[in-house]
Amino acid sequence: MNSKKNLINKSCVLRVSELNFAIKQLLESNVPLLWVSGEISNLVKAASGHFYFSLKDDLAQVRCVMFRHKSHLIEQPLSNGQLVEVLAVATLYEQRGEFQLTVEQIRPAGLGILYEQFERLKKLLESEGLFAEDRKRLLPIFPKRIGIVTSPQAAALRDVLITLKSRMPSVPVVLYPTPVQGSGSGEKIAQAIKLANRRAECDVLIVCRGGGSIEDLWAFNQEVVARAIASSAIPIVSGVGHETDFTIADFVADKRAPTPTAAAQRVVPDRHVLLRNLQDKAQHLQRVQRHRIQNVMQSLDYLQRGLIHPAQHLQRQTQLLNQLQQRLRRSLDYRKQQLHWRWQSLTQRLIAANSDVVGLQERHAHLSQRFAQALHNSQTRRLVRVDNATQHLILLNPQQVLARGYSMVQNASGQIISKAEQLAVGGEISVTFAKGWSKAEVKQLSDS
Repeated sequence: MNSKKNLINKSCVLRVSELNFAIKQLLESNVPLLWVSGEISNLVKAASGHFYFSLKDDLAQVRCVMFRHKSHLIEQPLSNGQLVEVLAVATLYEQRGEFQLTVEQIRPAGLGILYEQFERLKKLLESEGLFAEDRKRLLPIFPKRIGIVTSPQAAALRDVLITLKSRMPSVPVVLYPTPVQGSGSGEKIAQAIKLANRRAECDVLIVCRGGGSIEDLWAFNQEVVARAIASSAIPIVSGVGHETDFTIADFVADKRAPTPTAAAQRVVPDRHVLLRNLQDKAQHLQRVQRHRIQNVMQSLDYLQRGLIHPAQHLQRQTQLLNQLQQRLRRSLDYRKQQLHWRWQSLTQRLIAANSDVVGLQERHAHLSQRFAQALHNSQTRRLVRVDNATQHLILLNPQQVLARGYSMVQNASGQIISKAEQLAVGGEISVTFAKGWSKAEVKQLSDS
């Protein structure tokens, strides 16, 4: 400021551009960003996208410019005669030496009071803990019935119903009709919320309406609505306005959705996504089960390679018995030969002794006959025992038992089942017949 005054004082004669520049600097440095209210006139939108207009009241007017990069903040179309409030910087258009306001924001007149009311109520309810996250409840994952608090004529209702039908058409919807704009709409919205709680027929409520100006959405900024939402026993999703719109109802509700359509998406899952997830899980289970079955089949094949069939086992035992029988016969023949040699040796010794040959011969004949008979009887008994053992072994052959109509039952581990208590209902068993085998599942047990 002092440097600018020194510039003016030291220059006895200033060029017009220098003067305008100095005055512009003085204005922008000393006049803060401020709100100005007035009526729009001489409105022009240039090809560049900039807005030029005058802001006037009964006593004066001022030129205004709103550049294109700020014009997207305009909520409603501008028109001549419209009462507005602008947030602007006081400046000087140097080329013409004209005082003007460079507009940063623009809103319909009277919104300042509404914003103040909004902020006061927001601070009050926040101080009471109505916005606290710990008091807000989780929404049901699969609601049985959904309530909607809105106007029957609202476009938001159509959007919500279309979304709910596309995502989960089986969930019934209950409408609690109420005006969502105009005088007394706040009390009626609160009454609709209370009615829904008294009837207690829904698992979740959607409080919604489409976008609009702050005046259009003002019913959802009223204390009566906020307290009705806070005291609701039913979880509430707020879907008011567009994504950039925030109301008191949004802060108090258990969940805030940027649009009515998003509110509908919050309360029900997408059945298409659920079906895809279910299909993915089913495929995963099938893969896991198939892998387990393959492992069991490989394990069964490995066990079967080490399992000896009863017929094969019997054949091996029969071969061993035949070998033992042959060894026994060879042993008997060898023993008989030894005894014969000994007999001959004794005979020679007797002859050489020249004793009572006749008596000895008779005795020898008698002993030989007894020996032969004893040897024959012993061999016969041993052969009978071998034959009996062979017959007994044949009788013990499981294949012979199976051939008489019996069957052999084994569990999944290959153990032979002899009692019902070794089984469990639902277990798998293997039944072997005289020819072939089969698998079965235990349906009923009896220990009698």
